[in-house]
Amino acid sequence: MAWPGVAGKRVLITGATSGIGLAAARELARRGARLAITARSRERGEAAARAIGGDFEIDLLLADLASQASVRTLAAAVLERYPKLEVLINNAGAVNARRETTADGVELTWAVNHLAPFLLTELLLDRLRASAPARVITTASAAHLGAQIPFEDMAGERSYGPYGFGRYGQTKLANILFTRELARRLEGSGVEAFCVHPGLVATGFNRSNGVLMGLGMVLVRPFSRSAEKGAETLVWLADSAEPDGQSGGYFYDRKRVRPSAAAEDDADARRLWAVSEEQTRA
Repeated sequence: MAWPGVAGKRVLITGATSGIGLAAARELARRGARLAITARSRERGEAAARAIGGDFEIDLLLADLASQASVRTLAAAVLERYPKLEVLINNAGAVNARRETTADGVELTWAVNHLAPFLLTELLLDRLRASAPARVITTASAAHLGAQIPFEDMAGERSYGPYGFGRYGQTKLANILFTRELARRLEGSGVEAFCVHPGLVATGFNRSNGVLMGLGMVLVRPFSRSAEKGAETLVWLADSAEPDGQSGGYFYDRKRVRPSAAAEDDADARRLWAVSEEQTRA
C-alpha cells in the first residue's frame, strides 16, 4: 500500500519543544498531521504548541524520557487517547558532559537517547501495526561514525569519553542498529522504520553543559544549518511516499546513505535488542 502522507494522520513526536523537533512539528502540523508532542514540563510544552501555531490543534503529553516509568506512562496515555497511531518520531536526545545515572540505574545519555525510544516503540508497536501503513522514524547522527557499542561496558564507566561525546556517538550508533533490527522484525507488517542524520544544526542543543561546551556550539554556528533545514529530511520521511520499500535505512538530505560498518552489523543489532530488552524489562 502506497504511503498516503501525514494529512489527517496521528503523529507523535518526542523532543518537539525546540530545535529540529519544533521545526519538524511546525511543518507537519502545516501539512495536516494530527500532532501530539511530548515535553518534560507543561510550561515548555505549551510554549512549543504556541510556537507551532495557534491555528493547529496540538495535543501535549508530559513525560520525562530519562525515566522508564514515565515512558511507560506516556505509552499508556497514547494507547488510551489514540485509536490509531500512524507515525512515531523518536527525536528527543541529549549529550551530557558529565556521566550521570538515572533513577533506574542507567547512564543518563544512554537512557534518553536509546532506551527511551526503544521502550516507547516497543510499547506502541501493536498500535502501529494495527494502524498500518505506519512509520517509526528515529533521529540519529553522523556522530555514530567511529563508535562501537560497548557491550562489555554498557554503563559507560570506561568508555564515556571527554565531555560525553564518545557516549553520544555510541547512542547514535544504537539508534541506527535499533532501526535496522526493528525493520527486520516488522517486515511484512506494513510498518516501516527509518533513521535520519539532520546535519550540524544551529540550535540550543548542548548549550547547558557548561561554558566550554556552550562556547563550542557558538563557534560552530557559522558552519551550521538552520533548524528548518535540519528538519527537512525528518518531515520528508514522515510525509513522502518516496522512502517506501527502504525500511531500515539511514537518510541524510532526503537520500539513503550508508552508515558506518558498525551500523550495518546485523549480529550487533540483534545483540543490542536483547540487551535493551534486559535494561528496560520490555
